[in-house]
Amino acid sequence: MEGKLSSVAKNFTPSPIQELSQLAQRCNAINLAEGFPDFPAPPCIKEAAVSAINNDFNQYRHVQGICDQLALKMKKTHGLDVNPLTDIAICCGQSEAFAAAIFSVINQGDEVLLFDPCYETYEGCITLAGGIPVYVALEPPQWTLDPEKLMRSFTSRTKAIVLNSPHNPTGKVFSRDELEIIAKGCRRWDCVAITDEVYEYITYDNQKHETIAKLPGMQERTIITSSLSKTFSVTGPNTKASHRWRIGWAIAPASAASAIQNIHIRITDSAPAPFQEAAVTALRSPIEYFETLRGVGSGRMEYELKRDFCMKLLGSVGFRIQFKPQGSLFLFAELPKDCLLSDVEYVEELIKQAGVVVVPGRGFFHGNE
Repeated sequence: MEGKLSSVAKNFTPSPIQELSQLAQRCNAINLAEGFPDFPAPPCIKEAAVSAINNDFNQYRHVQGICDQLALKMKKTHGLDVNPLTDIAICCGQSEAFAAAIFSVINQGDEVLLFDPCYETYEGCITLAGGIPVYVALEPPQWTLDPEKLMRSFTSRTKAIVLNSPHNPTGKVFSRDELEIIAKGCRRWDCVAITDEVYEYITYDNQKHETIAKLPGMQERTIITSSLSKTFSVTGPNTKASHRWRIGWAIAPASAASAIQNIHIRITDSAPAPFQEAAVTALRSPIEYFETLRGVGSGRMEYELKRDFCMKLLGSVGFRIQFKPQGSLFLFAELPKDCLLSDVEYVEELIKQAGVVVVPGRGFFHGNE
């Protein structure tokens, strides 16, 4: 059978992160390598899902209420007018929404700009679509965007640019000035912005997430992807046969949203019906819920306090942290100076000796710089 595999399948070999995750499972290690919480989802959301199952919402289904709530949130949060009947596609999580967005606009040979370091799934989707990833390195240690470097990366073959903010893996929140620079390039080269905004409500130190779609001339050329999982702690546990709730969406001009929905239907047909029902309850949550995510008030989630605790702890044992995350769930730390191991070797030993798994940084870098 090996000889029958496609060239794409043959090139999709396990990454160091995948191999280390398998080692971590064998060692029953504490998993700090994936973006999921250590606390349960809000009771009202779980109750809504159970109620939907008990009321037999278990077949193929499209819950328009999700689109209605998302349109209201886009208007209230970003001032954008989104038609809930035509501009939103419900998918099985953000990952599928992102893949369908790529498949809806990328042809063979099209170039797609990516900010390096970046989440590894993006490259895979672009490759499957026949596109060519082009990496634009962010400048460490503050992960700043070099406007000239970005503009040099656009060519006549550039079809899209991927923007993930708050950013995985650096924790960077792209500033309004940086968004303006990216938007300028999109308008000049007539290309699409495809965003990953799953951490939109998890920001720190009074930072605020803004979507590039709100900038002049951008809503008509932007596909926003996001999901329920990070905001409402329903990523799914990493043990046994558990599955994520897998409720995500793409918000886009009607023609793109329709294309994404058609691709979604041909791949998975329908997002899980009971969880769609629960998503409506989740999206109706009061503003106080979203504030507790980032640490405003006395909510149990308070990611900002956990970020500060981790930075202090790692610093006390010799790690160097040059960038204080502004959002998301990630923290880049340099190995102690007296450590002679590579990042992959260090993580392997950490799993074996301490029963803790983290991610080696090299897995997020793809460019030559």
